Amino acid sequence: MCGDRCVAVLEKNGIARILDRNRMPYDLWFDEETDIDTLVNNITNFNYWCAKRMLTLDREYAKEILDSIGASQGKTDRERAAVALSYHCLNLTDIYWVKSSEEDIEFPHINLYENHLDNAFVDIALRGRTMTVENAHLIADDVSTSGVSPKAWIRREDGFYLYKDGKEESVRNEILASRICRCFECDQVLYEADEYDGYPVSVSRIMTGLDYSITTRAAFDIYALNNDIDPLEYILGLDSHNFYMMNILDYLVGNTDRHWENWGFLIDNSNGRPVRLHDLMDFNHAFKGYDTIEGGLCQTLLPRHISQKQAAIEAVQAIGLNQICDVDYAWFEDRTELAEMFGMRLGTLLHK
Repeated sequence: MCGDRCVAVLEKNGIARILDRNRMPYDLWFDEETDIDTLVNNITNFNYWCAKRMLTLDREYAKEILDSIGASQGKTDRERAAVALSYHCLNLTDIYWVKSSEEDIEFPHINLYENHLDNAFVDIALRGRTMTVENAHLIADDVSTSGVSPKAWIRREDGFYLYKDGKEESVRNEILASRICRCFECDQVLYEADEYDGYPVSVSRIMTGLDYSITTRAAFDIYALNNDIDPLEYILGLDSHNFYMMNILDYLVGNTDRHWENWGFLIDNSNGRPVRLHDLMDFNHAFKGYDTIEGGLCQTLLPRHISQKQAAIEAVQAIGLNQICDVDYAWFEDRTELAEMFGMRLGTLLHK
């Protein structure tokens, strides 16, 4: 389902019917052929897609779900898919969800933007057990591990906010990187400093909702492969400014974690089409590989293997630096080595 629209039907034996190919998730591919390999691939693709939609859940709640479906650890795609299917594969990135043909349920009654997660479980039998859950917030926690993951989606009156914990240095780095990035013209997530349970956290507002979704560069690559599209050519045609600014800012703040799951597209839910790249996000790995002027490998331009410095220089040559205000070096506080390297990198780009 895409909102209230049924876009595909998958039988248990793998037979698929595509009702609206243009509204299918970018990272889910079904084939309507009926040979055995196609049927197996359809089921495999479906389980993989569902497994990636495991919500970031409160630990007590996650254990309850796993116990009820007989998946003690949720390690395989099939087990993780079962967890996601128990709450209809609802997610905070888009408006896709799944229901069985026997279920009489509508998206307005269960979507996470207008309802609490417990609505998705009411009268849903899991191996003979019905669960209802009161969940004020969704703790980002991989249920297959024993550690406590340092993230939480907190629901406020005006929507969801992501609280990111972890090492104090990571929080500090994300706040500093966000301050620096605001000095440049780029669509970006704004990170603010706060506390949660007595620990320092960075806080940012959710960028999705009933009107707009996001999909990753990795997901789009699957769509592009199946539709004979050159991904980079498409991206530059859609939103070259934000693509180039991503490479500039990642170089300036030393972000080495811009893998293909960490950036992507903003999708208009009314037609399923990309509007632009979604807001630049996730800087808790900023100021890594910050001991040299070159920076790390530029991940956004793979399979080209060039440094972040070279990618940033190419970006400046294409669109300019687009700095809109000065960076206040007092933001670096006692971290003079970071300030010096930032100054060197900024100077490198200013002369290009």
